[in-house]
Amino acid sequence: MLPKANAQSIKLNTNTLEPFQAFMSSVTLNGKSVIKVVKDSTIKGVDEPTFVKIRDVDFHNGTIEVKVLSKLLKNAPQSARGFIGVAFRINDDNSRYESIYIRPTNGRANEQVRRNHSIQYYSYPDYKFDRLRKEAPEKYESYADMDLNRWITMRIEVSGLKAKLFLDNSSQPALIVNDLFHGPDLKGAIALWVEVGTEGYFCDLKVTKKD
Repeated sequence: MLPKANAQSIKLNTNTLEPFQAFMSSVTLNGKSVIKVVKDSTIKGVDEPTFVKIRDVDFHNGTIEVKVLSKLLKNAPQSARGFIGVAFRINDDNSRYESIYIRPTNGRANEQVRRNHSIQYYSYPDYKFDRLRKEAPEKYESYADMDLNRWITMRIEVSGLKAKLFLDNSSQPALIVNDLFHGPDLKGAIALWVEVGTEGYFCDLKVTKKD
């Protein structure tokens, strides 16, 4: 018997979101009401919980779909890539979670290695991008065509130990993770995540639970 699916469209506004080490605001972009998120600049570490959490959503298995758009801040460092994505299965004190994010500037870089780093999985706190790249090169990163300043649909399917990222309604995943580091049982919140130098925008969040 297949698990029951319960789809939910979640309005993104200051009533449904809770910022953590990030700043958010409701803005209009190209005539559409969206949420803008920027990392708190006092947080110097990378791959940290710099996100806005969705209130009252407890997620284990299922699908998270959201449209994202990133721009570079005027003061963005040279290392900025437009980092934007989703964190999921976040525990109550934000000390453990899984995340998949994209680096839009890498999608069309004139350097193959950077292109290969367009998509990233990491597991907080112990398995950030640098450790994964060193210990398991190519396993948790991938390439997909993408760019700054355009809407990209991210759909993450999560089941037990596995997570798959689909971009722009593709039928094939752009990234497959078969061994989520926190194991198959972690449950928790969902959040909209950004990193250094990113002016991130989010809209059209849909969550389908399959527990």
